[in-house]
Amino acid sequence: MTLDAIIIGGGHNGLVCANYMAMAGMKVRVLERRGVVGGAAVTEEFHPGFRNSVASYTVSLLDPKVIKDLELYKYGLTVLERIVNNFWPHPDGNFLAFPMGSEKLKAEIALFSQKDADALDRYSRDIEMVAEIMRELLLQTPPNVGGGLRDIFKAAKIGNRLRKLSLEDERIFMDIFTKSVSDFLDFYFENDFVKAAFAFDGVVGNYADTKTLGSAYVLMHHVIGEVNGKKGLWGHAVGGMGAITQAMAKSAIEKGVEIEVDSPVRKVVVQNNKAVGVLLENGEEVRAKNIVSNLNPSLLFNKMVDPEYLPEDFSRRMKHYKSGSGTFRMNVALKEMPKFTCLQKQERATEGHLTAGIVMAPTMAYLDKTFSDAKAFGWSKEPIVEMLIPSTLDDSLAPEGQHVASLFCQQFDQNVDWEEHRDAAAETILNVVETHAPGFKKLIVGRQVLSPLDLEEKFGLTGGDIMHGHLSLDQMFSARPMLGYGNYRSPIKGLYMCGSGTHPGGGVTGAPGHNAAHEIIRDN
Repeated sequence: MTLDAIIIGGGHNGLVCANYMAMAGMKVRVLERRGVVGGAAVTEEFHPGFRNSVASYTVSLLDPKVIKDLELYKYGLTVLERIVNNFWPHPDGNFLAFPMGSEKLKAEIALFSQKDADALDRYSRDIEMVAEIMRELLLQTPPNVGGGLRDIFKAAKIGNRLRKLSLEDERIFMDIFTKSVSDFLDFYFENDFVKAAFAFDGVVGNYADTKTLGSAYVLMHHVIGEVNGKKGLWGHAVGGMGAITQAMAKSAIEKGVEIEVDSPVRKVVVQNNKAVGVLLENGEEVRAKNIVSNLNPSLLFNKMVDPEYLPEDFSRRMKHYKSGSGTFRMNVALKEMPKFTCLQKQERATEGHLTAGIVMAPTMAYLDKTFSDAKAFGWSKEPIVEMLIPSTLDDSLAPEGQHVASLFCQQFDQNVDWEEHRDAAAETILNVVETHAPGFKKLIVGRQVLSPLDLEEKFGLTGGDIMHGHLSLDQMFSARPMLGYGNYRSPIKGLYMCGSGTHPGGGVTGAPGHNAAHEIIRDN
């Protein structure tokens, strides 16, 4: 059988791409380096009896169209909603929570600033206005620079959409793409705790501080999602994030897609400037009409394609493609539920707070110091820690009465010798949690530690970058990964990209896989 396409990497975007191509009648094979598909969206047993989402850890950005088209609910996906989105413990024993519902959120913010509570409607309206435009663009191929008449019309259509905005809305749109998250939030809020809570989304997966230009867009990138049709909500996939990719794999297999695990690819085979196959690490060569990469673009072009097949300017720029999200991940097995001081001290209702993202980064100064310390010392002694306890919603992850916790942490420099400093950094993270939940460390019966180096070696995340490249202005939209190749194609005919290093970027969205598949189908 002649293969129409080989997909390198069985992460979620590769599986989405395979599904859509198979729907169009193409013969597709997915080659995955690890022994399980899913990329960074996998669930694994990390301690006997304890399972958790190992890297990606929460649901919101997965596109509703992808869910519907791939029939993911039919193949076993169930997503539970958080009762409270996030809450932030404070050093004085107080806390700020973001419950669902605008009136409840206003009441919570009013405890810290009535002025900020009054500003919430305007902020929410402005954010949603830009988010709605972004949602329209998520499942569209960006206009490609130098792409010809079709791309000119596409750019004009987007321009017409933006011209319908009022002048002030145009300014807000520009603010999102050019300002720091700190400057952007100053338009709305005055209280430091409130600003820090909103600013957190501007540094998630972003090796930067709140004053870094472009970090306002990173905030926007994290608020465009939805769960079960409810915009802005975050949720939990029952069975962990692996439930998403297992459903995608089942959907693909039923459509005739071949999925091969333990099949690492060494290089892309090119003949006459046309990608014709791949060479596996075991020496086997597999051929297909199209080769599709779900990898970080820098990994693909700097490691798997011989430089002689690439234009000099392209190679030069790809060698400077920016990766590194400053991320450190831990999963811990707990013999019982941790007790947070702030929840025990307060008289106000705390139902659902332990289903939330528990963010240990209370102020703007705290967020900024983690980055300056990382630049100076490799990581901060007080890093940003977001804890999720998914077993509060999903009892399939741990033995009865026990729990698992995800610790998503920022900022950790990728250039540290992590073989030497991994355990010390992990202890620093646990110490932060201990300050808010005394006795936490004594509850730990097992743990999994993933430094930036481990994230790279285990999941192929270059520099530990969960986004497959910085979400900066020079690596976004038509410029992701590079101007002239923002349309999922490459300088080599028949070689495509479908991963998070293409528009619209990182997160478990499925959008890059969706968009790439439609371009490949169009070319074939």
